Amino acid sequence: MAKQDTPPRWDRKMQQRLARGEAAALGELYDRFASLVHGLAHRVLGDEQAADRITREVFAHVWQHPDTYDAKEGPLRSWLATLTHRLAVQRLRQTETAALAQGDPDTTHTDDASGSSTGTTSSTSSTGSLEELERRVRRASVAARADYIVTSMPAPLRAALELAYFQRRDYRQTAADLGVTEAEARRRLRLGLQLLSTAHDTGTPGAPPEYGGAV
Repeated sequence: MAKQDTPPRWDRKMQQRLARGEAAALGELYDRFASLVHGLAHRVLGDEQAADRITREVFAHVWQHPDTYDAKEGPLRSWLATLTHRLAVQRLRQTETAALAQGDPDTTHTDDASGSSTGTTSSTSSTGSLEELERRVRRASVAARADYIVTSMPAPLRAALELAYFQRRDYRQTAADLGVTEAEARRRLRLGLQLLSTAHDTGTPGAPPEYGGAV
C-alpha cells in the first residue's frame, strides 16, 4: 500500500501540477481549501457575496501564478490564508472608504454671525471617520486570524476550547467529556488560550506568513 503523502510533499507536487496547467489539480486544491478561504474572507467582510468573490480571486490567482508560492516558506494552507486575508482586507478598505466618501462630505456649511453661509472643512470629522475605519478593519482582521488559529491548532486543544468556551463546561467537565485527567484538561485549555491570545500579535510562530502583520 502506498504511503500517504506528507503535507509538504503534497504541497510541492500540487504546485508542480498547477505550473503544468493541470485543471484537475486546481479542482483538488479547491475541494481541499475552498471552505478555509471562504470562511476567512467571510470573517473579514461579513458578506456572503463578497466572500464568494474573494474565493474566486484567490483560486484564480493560484491558477495564473502558481510560481508565487514557495514551499520553503511554509505550507500551502498558510500561503492561501495569507493571500485570502490580504485580498479580503483590501476589499474591506475599498468598500468602507467608498461608503465613507459618499456619506461624509468634504465640507460642511454653517451660518456666521451675519447669517451668511460659510464653508468649513470637516477635517476633524474625516480624521475620526478614518480612524474608526481602521479600527473596524483591525477588528475584522483579528477575528479572522483568531478563526484561523482555532481551526489550525491541534484537535485536542481545539476540542477542549470548544467544550469550555462554547458549551460552557468547566475544566472538570471538560476532562470527563474528553476522557482525560483534570490536569491534562487544564494543560490543553492553557495552551489553547495561549495560542488564541496571539491573534493580536505580529510574527506569531505557526501563523500564516505576514498574517499577523500590518493590515
